[in-house]
Amino acid sequence: MTNGVSSMFPLTILGSEVFPSSMSTNSAPGLALPEKSASTVATGPSPEFLSELQAVSETLETASPWEILQWTVDRFGSGFSVATAFGAEGMLIIHWLARIAPQTKIFNLDTGYQFPETLAMVDRVRARYGIQIELVRPELSVEQYEQANGGPVYTLNPDQCCKDRKLGPLRRRLQGVSAWASAIRRDQTPDRAVAPIVAWDRKFGLVKVSPLANWTKKQVWQTIVHENVPYNPLHDQGYPSVGCMPCTRCVLAGEDERSGRWAGSKKTECGLHSSD
Repeated sequence: MTNGVSSMFPLTILGSEVFPSSMSTNSAPGLALPEKSASTVATGPSPEFLSELQAVSETLETASPWEILQWTVDRFGSGFSVATAFGAEGMLIIHWLARIAPQTKIFNLDTGYQFPETLAMVDRVRARYGIQIELVRPELSVEQYEQANGGPVYTLNPDQCCKDRKLGPLRRRLQGVSAWASAIRRDQTPDRAVAPIVAWDRKFGLVKVSPLANWTKKQVWQTIVHENVPYNPLHDQGYPSVGCMPCTRCVLAGEDERSGRWAGSKKTECGLHSSD
């Protein structure tokens, strides 16, 4: 990693250092952030703000993921937050933010159905980076939820389960947040293939940044190995993509990396990153 951001991009787009010793919590110059409201979620921000996002996204196509994160922190300050499922890509984002802006609020959607190995990553992140991960949980425990619905909802209606256990808590957590980051890659699914680096997330009414969108699986793992980034041990056990325990299986030889998610059904996304 180099400190060459200022030579690649105007200072109005990116900060002058990739890894400054301290970060301001104020937003960088730019159009005023749209006020978070029900109408903003429904109609979106102004055309001028959308134009700014598109222009920056196009510029950042040639930037590294850590430079994209640097721009995000500079632009949105304390209004920026990160959701992580502790996947390989998500661990890289945490790894870089630990150097760029360790004060960034990072959270995990704890559905109650996660693998023990996934939940153990909370302690591993704290031990390695000194970062505390917030666990965002649904209002009902697993026991209460299943009792209210006559059993496990994921068996008959996994979309509803994801809506209740993931999307609902995420909407509540994102209240007051101006921008959030995802760890998706374009080569993972058809929905993700068209993901811009920076865009307006109309589903949740805020800016969505995908710093690893144009990276490959090979680049991700080369960096993890080279920089000794901690990762979920389930990746070494045949789980390239890890979701909730009941809806995730090992991937067989020749299958794509997300084939173990909701196997046997047409479902490919929990809804956080789908276009609908």
